[in-house]
Amino acid sequence: MDDQVKTAIESLGKTFEAFKETHQQELKEIKKNGSADPITSDKLSKIEKDLDKLEDVNQAVTKQKMAQDEVAERVKKVETMMSRPEFGKAWGDASSMEKKVFDKWLRQGKEALGPEEVKVLTASNDNTAGYLAPPEYVQELIKGITEISPIRSIARVRSTTNRSVQIPRRTSTFAATFVAEQGSRTETTGYQVGLEEIPTHELYALVDISEQELEDSVFNLEAEMNSEFTEQFAKAEGNAFVSGNSVGKPEGIVTNSSVGTTASGVSASLNANSLLSLYHAVKPDYSRNGTFVFNRATLAAIRKLQDGSGQYVFQAGFSLQVGVPNTILGSPYVEATDVADLGSSAKAVFFGDFRRGYLIVDRVQMSVMRDPFTQATSGNVRYIARRRIGGQVILPEAIRILQCGA
Repeated sequence: MDDQVKTAIESLGKTFEAFKETHQQELKEIKKNGSADPITSDKLSKIEKDLDKLEDVNQAVTKQKMAQDEVAERVKKVETMMSRPEFGKAWGDASSMEKKVFDKWLRQGKEALGPEEVKVLTASNDNTAGYLAPPEYVQELIKGITEISPIRSIARVRSTTNRSVQIPRRTSTFAATFVAEQGSRTETTGYQVGLEEIPTHELYALVDISEQELEDSVFNLEAEMNSEFTEQFAKAEGNAFVSGNSVGKPEGIVTNSSVGTTASGVSASLNANSLLSLYHAVKPDYSRNGTFVFNRATLAAIRKLQDGSGQYVFQAGFSLQVGVPNTILGSPYVEATDVADLGSSAKAVFFGDFRRGYLIVDRVQMSVMRDPFTQATSGNVRYIARRRIGGQVILPEAIRILQCGA
């Protein structure tokens, strides 16, 4: 962990202590005078803004701590899959040559390639006249998306070369039955497993690059495209994983009717008891590895919540041990912009073991089409990247949602 992050961590601990002190002062003033002193309220508002700035560091540490090994494992699986014969090329010199030719095609188009160079590229099989991106491109893209996609960072992820995957789902189990001594023993319902299919859905992104930049050999085209595609793909999938309707897109957590809800007990809002009820509504097998999910506006409200003994449910973990993320009721949390704000009947907080409850499927191939015509009058070349992803709740009891009162 670099010095800049360590400094931010230490600052977060001190800032939260100042927040608690000022918040308590505000509560005392409200109790005594019916309203808080404007100076106190202004001070608290400034401290909250400081906490928001430091929250980005906390989210980075949280995701790193939760997903570092997971990301490494996913990349390893992708590399293994892409080295299989069906991909046509192994890693090594062939892959390096493919990447070199692919870069040349991105900058100059197919017309600039010789016959042997064209053979190096793998044509897309989707009739878009594009080419499959080399393994390195896909690998870096998945790394980038995982780092900024909140649900992806805590869910289980599988890679596939197919348009869908089938996962086993237990439909029944053997049942223990009492029997009298020397009584007859009838056969109970047997252990049965069914298969559930999770389809992948097409997702595309557009990037326009000026011809002047393409002609500039210093311009890092790969980094620019990777950054743009990563951000676009992460935003689109993040929304789908939360509220997707399964029609041409992944299934969202809030749209799965089997995921249980817990009432907050507060009109259009929540309190400490709401979070405690949500936490304890999840079975211990899942809550011990549970993560809270909400947006930043909800986090601002949660920071002020205290339980019956006056303890804040939010704890700045950094002040206790460097590298330990902030927690809510002792569990980590991630911010997801697409989760609803607090409001009437809003489903504003998720909690559970998402690695067991939600599965994301990545089809490892990604095709890129180069379009020099659509934006030609503007002096740009348009690139269209296409990939397929799926997402679905696979164990509803592992996740629960807090719903605000009407």
